[in-house]
Amino acid sequence: MWSSKINPGAALAVCVFLLQMLESHAMTRQQLKNSGKLMKKTCMPKNDVTEEEVGSIEQGKFIEDRRVMCYVACVYTITQVIKNNKLSYEAVIKQVDMMFPPEMRTAVKAAAENCKEIAKKYKDDICEASYRTAKCMYEYDAENFVFP
Repeated sequence: MWSSKINPGAALAVCVFLLQMLESHAMTRQQLKNSGKLMKKTCMPKNDVTEEEVGSIEQGKFIEDRRVMCYVACVYTITQVIKNNKLSYEAVIKQVDMMFPPEMRTAVKAAAENCKEIAKKYKDDICEASYRTAKCMYEYDAENFVFP
């Protein structure tokens, strides 16, 4: 199902795009969404999911399916918040500081803080840990949740 191997070309394209955005110190919410499109293009086929299955995660539609769970893990891998096959709270905070608009940072960090223990319950399954953490963050603060 999900593999930690990411297409090098796609990963490079995402990294170049993100680095360009970082030159301005943070992205707008729309720029975050746009960068998500690149991640989606990489992670959807890798996990054999459809737009119907993952296209409404940002609106709170979390389908409890292994492929969807691994799609979330793939996105988290590309954003470098998975380290050594585990979700890294510190990496999440670093990414929020680098990428999110200033007006969203405090809220997103609060959601991450609230949900950081979830991954420990699923420490042997990065797909489910990622999925459950994303779902927790949405439930904690849907208004500031951004996901491709």
